[in-house]
This record gives sequence, structure tokens and C-alpha cells, in this order.
Amino acid sequence: MVKHSFRGRIFLYFIVSFIVFTLAILEYQYQREKKYRTKQLEITLDNVAEITHRFIDENQLNVGGDFKKIDDIKRILPQPNIRLTVVARDGNVLYDSFVDDYKDMENHLKRPEIQKALYSGNGANIRWSETTKEEFYYYAKYYNTYFVRAAKVYNIEIQNFLKSEKIFIFFITGIFLLFGLFLYFFVTRKLVDTITKLKDFSIKAGMNEPIPPGVRFPEDELGIISQQIIGIYNNLKQTRDELANEKDRLLNHLDVLNEGISFFSGNKEHALSNSQFIQFINLISEKSTISAEHIFGIKEFDPINNFLDGYLTSNESVKGHEFPRIEFTVSKNDKYFKVQCILFFDKSFEIIITDITRLEKRRLLKQQLTSNIAHELKTPLASIKGYLETLMDNGSVPPDKQKHFIEKAFLQSERLSNLVSDISLLNNIEDAGELYEFKPTGLKAVVDDVVENLRKRIEEKNITLDIDIKENVLIFGNESLLFSIFQNLIDNAINYGGEKIAISLKNYLEDEKYYYFSVSNNGPSIPEEHLSRIFERFYRIEPGRTRESGGTGLGLAIVKNAINLHKGEISARNIPKGGIEFLFSLAKK
Repeated sequence: MVKHSFRGRIFLYFIVSFIVFTLAILEYQYQREKKYRTKQLEITLDNVAEITHRFIDENQLNVGGDFKKIDDIKRILPQPNIRLTVVARDGNVLYDSFVDDYKDMENHLKRPEIQKALYSGNGANIRWSETTKEEFYYYAKYYNTYFVRAAKVYNIEIQNFLKSEKIFIFFITGIFLLFGLFLYFFVTRKLVDTITKLKDFSIKAGMNEPIPPGVRFPEDELGIISQQIIGIYNNLKQTRDELANEKDRLLNHLDVLNEGISFFSGNKEHALSNSQFIQFINLISEKSTISAEHIFGIKEFDPINNFLDGYLTSNESVKGHEFPRIEFTVSKNDKYFKVQCILFFDKSFEIIITDITRLEKRRLLKQQLTSNIAHELKTPLASIKGYLETLMDNGSVPPDKQKHFIEKAFLQSERLSNLVSDISLLNNIEDAGELYEFKPTGLKAVVDDVVENLRKRIEEKNITLDIDIKENVLIFGNESLLFSIFQNLIDNAINYGGEKIAISLKNYLEDEKYYYFSVSNNGPSIPEEHLSRIFERFYRIEPGRTRESGGTGLGLAIVKNAINLHKGEISARNIPKGGIEFLFSLAKK
């Protein structure tokens, strides 16, 4: 009775497993055949699309042409009830064989089959047509400037065509029944006898009872082998779990790195990489489907191929105390990457990609800045030196001339002092911005101090100043930097706006996070080609413009960096009636 019951369970387990397996095979075959038939239908529709495309091409029809001529090819189509639609690249319908007023049809760019064709070259979809009130099987194909869409009415004929033949199902079912009979009468009988002996043995072994002599196990002593297999399996599983955990930890560490890193075997097979590595090689290759192992086909990484070929194709092992490596820089789309390849003793290797754009741009910027500073310092120094040499070499210079030269030298020394001060301020903002103390600051008082500081120059040039900032405007910022922002903007208007201009400073908007300001004047405008560059260091619209006005050429650069440090943005635009307006924001918190 026990043997029969156990045999029944074994048979049930096998039969259930086989049913699941059989159903999976049936489903796979059914889907495979359905896919094959669908492909046949799509091939037919694809041929129709190609015929239509060739007709359009041969008749040189363009987006503005008469696509009604396509009616001429209906008679040569393989099936008469195929619906043809031509859709422009922007989604406008150029032709539809089922609709007379096709020009009034709505835009088709968002249709699923059109979207698939746009990104994959072709696409299919089954859906209801609101225009014809019928369900269609659509197939669209993209030809650079337009889409050709062929469709068939999704009726009973098409549905039956797409269904799979059911002969295979009956065949598999018959095999299943035969296998079940064989399984029940032959396989389970022998298996139950073996498992029963193994059960008795395992119970006795578990209770430490002696094994009676004469109890024989299968030929391979299934009980002992099973225990050994279980033990080995448990050891292997524990080891595998530990390795999986270690791999997960390693991936977690790699993913938080700023560098992209990938490991490869000696035959260039990809082993492991982090997300930054994939992102960087996609940026360098300018493609979005490049995976780690494709790095060796990217032109920018040819130095790695040349480096590895000298080692990987050689039978000699890597020797020495240091690992061979190569390092080079890749520049792509205004970004810079440092690439390193390190070869290990077993000829496996790793590739490390580091985004050095910020460092490289800072290096180039400092190099340019150093050059500009040296150039800017030469002018006042040369003037001071010239005036002093004149006084030293010519003792008969009249007193009034001596005073004139000394005053000129003093003005140049002041300009030199201002230049050094502005350079120091700009460097402090960029490199040590976190050292400035930020706190809620009343902006009205800061602006009043700026106006008072510039009042003499404002009055000398008969400038009208209009300020609209309320007392309750509080900025979370640094008072000294806020002073520099408004000082430089108003000073810039005074220097270049001319006499009798009007300067306006107002707080025109606010939201939960920012106050928005405008500083404008009705003086001369700035040529449009210069507007985007006026915030660069030492940038001059006209040669000598800054020197003539007494400025250092750093005022607007200081303004931009100080505003950025206050979490704001600044832009400049010309006023249609003349003049220039600076628009910027400053954070409340």
C-alpha cells in the first residue's frame, strides 16, 4: 500500500512536470508558427511598401507633389484590398487609398506603427481606424523623408491566416499520452523500488541505527552517493553565494566611483564593468547602443588595441614588478577623458576612463587667464615705467609737466591695483567660494551703499538713476559679493553708457526660491555677436575699450561668478529702442 502510494506521487510529479514541459513546447511552437505567419503577412505588406516607394521615387514625387498618382499602382498590388497611406516626416498625410479627403486627416506622427518605423525602420500594429471605422493590421516603413504604410483589414480572413495549425498540438498530445503510459508501468516501478530502499537506509542512518547486512542499494549505492552529492552541493552553493555577494559588493563599489572601469580576459572578453564606463564609451562613440565589449571597435580607442596586440598575441608572459600600462587623452564634443589600460600577469586587463573635462578646461582657462593677466599688467607697468624714465632722464622737465607725469603714473598704478584686486576677488569666488559667509542680507541697504559710492560719477555725467527695490527684500548671501554685483553692473553702465543716460534697477518678480532683478540703461547697445561673450574674462567688444574707460575687463566676469555662487543665473539682452538690460536671479534661501 505504501509502495503504491509513493509510486502514485512519483508518477504525479513526473506527469505534472511533463505537462508543464509539454504546454511550454506547445506554446512555443504555437507562437513560433504564429510569428512565422505574421512575418509572411508583413513581407507582403513590405513588398507593397517597396513598390509604392519605387513608384514615388521613379515619379519624383516630393512632399508638395501630387501623390494621387499612386492610384495607378493599385492594379499591380498582390492583393486588391490593401490600404496604402503615405505620411510625411512631420506626420501629415500625403495620400490614403481608402480616404478621398486624406489631406484633412489628422497628424499621424504619433501612430504606434509610425513611431516604430521612425526609430527602427519599420513597425507594425493592430488597431481601430477612426477614419474608416475598421480594424486594420498596419505595417509602416520609413524612407528618410516620408513613411509608406500598408494595411489590411483585420477581418476573420486575416485572423484565421495568423492562427497556427493545430495538427502539432494533437501530435504532441498523443506523444504525451504514450509517454505517460510508459512512465507509469515501467519507469516509476523501478524508481519506487530504489527510492524505498534509499528511504529505509536514510531513516536508519539518521537514527544512527546499524544498517542490516544484506541491504543492497542500487549498483552505484544511491544512498551514499546522494549524501555525498548533497554535501558537495551545499558546499558549492555556499561558495557560490559568497562569490555572488562579493561580486555585488564589488559592483556597488564600482558604481559609486566617478571613473568608468571595465575588466577583460586575455582574449578581450568582457567580464565586469560599471555604469559610468558604458556611459563614457557611448559619449565618445556618439552612439547609444555601444556595450563594453565594443570598445575595441571604436576609433578613439585604437591606442589600446595597438598596446594590447603587442602583448596578447605573444606567447611570453608579462614579466617585471610593474604592470604594463598605457595612458592617453580623448577629446570629444568639448569633453576630455583620460583613458588608462593596465595589463596583468595573466594577460587579463582593465580599462579605466576618467572624465577630466573640468580639470582640463580649468587648466586651459588658467593658462589663458595667465596669458591675459600678463598682457594686462604690461600696459600699466609700461606706462608707469615710461613716465618715471622721462622724469629720471630729463632733469629740465617743467614742474607742471612733472606733476602731469606723476598724476598719469599714479592713475596707472591705481588701474594696476584695481586689476590685481579684481583678479584676487575672481579667484576667491571660483576656488574658495565656500569660505564666504552667507546670511540673510537686506539688499536695499547694499544698493544704497553702491549708489552712494558712485554718486560723484553719476552726477558728473548727469545720469538719471531709478531704483525700485523694497526694504523687505532679503537675500541669503554675502554682503561683500552682493555689493560687487551691483557695483560692477552700475559702474559698467556709467563707463560705457555715455552722458545723460537713464539707469534702471528694479526687482521685477519673485517666487518661492528666487528674486529676479533687472539692471538696464538706454545707452548704446552691444552687437548681438558679442552678447554671449561679455561675461568672459578680459573680453572686449572693441580693442582698447576697457583700457580707455579705466576698467579692468573683469567686472562682468565677477558679476557672473558671484551670482552663480548665490545659486542664480544672469543673461544680457539688447533693448529694442536702444540700450542693454541685464536680467539675473538671487536665491532667497
